[in-house]
Amino acid sequence: MDLNYSVEEQAFRAEVQEFLAQKLPKEMSDAMRLGHDLGKEGHEKWHAILNEQGWLAPNWPQEFGGCEWNAVQRHIFEEECCRANAPRIVPFGLAMLAPVLQKFGSKAQQDHYLPRILSGEDWWCQGYSEPGAGSDLASLKTRAVREGDHYVVNGQKTWTTLGQYANWIFCLVRTDPDAKQQAGISFLLIDMNTPGIEVRPIILLDGTHEVNEVWFTDVKVPVENLVGEENKGWTYAKYLLTHERTNIAGVGFSSAGLEAVKRMARSQMHRGRPLIENPHFAARAARAEIDLMAMSTTNLRIISRAASGQAPGVESSMLKVKGTEIRQEINDLARRAAGAYAMPFVSEALEGGNEPDMGPEGSAAAAPQYFNNRKLSIFGGSNEVQKNIIAKVKLGGGA
Repeated sequence: MDLNYSVEEQAFRAEVQEFLAQKLPKEMSDAMRLGHDLGKEGHEKWHAILNEQGWLAPNWPQEFGGCEWNAVQRHIFEEECCRANAPRIVPFGLAMLAPVLQKFGSKAQQDHYLPRILSGEDWWCQGYSEPGAGSDLASLKTRAVREGDHYVVNGQKTWTTLGQYANWIFCLVRTDPDAKQQAGISFLLIDMNTPGIEVRPIILLDGTHEVNEVWFTDVKVPVENLVGEENKGWTYAKYLLTHERTNIAGVGFSSAGLEAVKRMARSQMHRGRPLIENPHFAARAARAEIDLMAMSTTNLRIISRAASGQAPGVESSMLKVKGTEIRQEINDLARRAAGAYAMPFVSEALEGGNEPDMGPEGSAAAAPQYFNNRKLSIFGGSNEVQKNIIAKVKLGGGA
């Protein structure tokens, strides 16, 4: 890969910078820089701004309304968005469900759901994990029994991120309990306003309401909401998860986070000298930066494969493991750099309720982000499971 940007790519970077300078609201950028949560309204506002520009779906084909940018353009766009402290787009509809519909969905499903994802008319959440089926997803027990022209769904999903805002959920359900675990699963699209669905909040360690339990009791789902073939949902689920794990890497956000750590460490004193000059702290920051640079290169390789029409392979599991480890290390460095100013932890810090910071910029959110991001190495398939996948593929035994 040629790491020197072409004239066209440099012009594209300038175009992105100009767009961000003109269209990214300052209050939104400030909130992101300080580590605050935008809430539903903020996410919808940025979603609409990008959609108006035609830049909402960088990886979608143009026939579905996407940008169809190549890997370098997407890398530049993410890099500049993170540098400008732009919000991250909620991925469930755009980056996770949409690729599945584009590859496996019916024409009617594509025509109906994809434009509504772009317009923001639908907010999707993910119905994968269950109390007994998290890392071992194939153990899921939520049942869907076909009765005429609809399925009847019963069961429970958990850790449903931002499900309190969603009006649709894509779900894995068991449609053949007698088949092998992976062979009896189907992929359903379910309207969250259907009678029999209950959303219960789960309050996280940092005090925020980000995830939920979703309960299904005799929920009727039209058969036309089945994606692909019945009992073939595991294939679609794996395809979606590779996109989720690639997305989890968060190279741009880690880059922005590391820069924030450096700024904080330069302003904080330790034994009469800036913290950034402390050998132990400097060594940890340097290791994080080296790991981040290596992961960035791997990320570009995977995006290039996806751009050529190939689904990301086992490399997406590598990204998931390294990406989450790096972000957790950066969170820990930020917490340590903030020192005592990260101690007075209050959950409202993520909503901007602890403004202004008592210490250096970003210190109020340092502890909440540290605690919140303990989850990164668990969701999307735990890092231990990802290492098993890598071992099976690379050392024998198949995926």
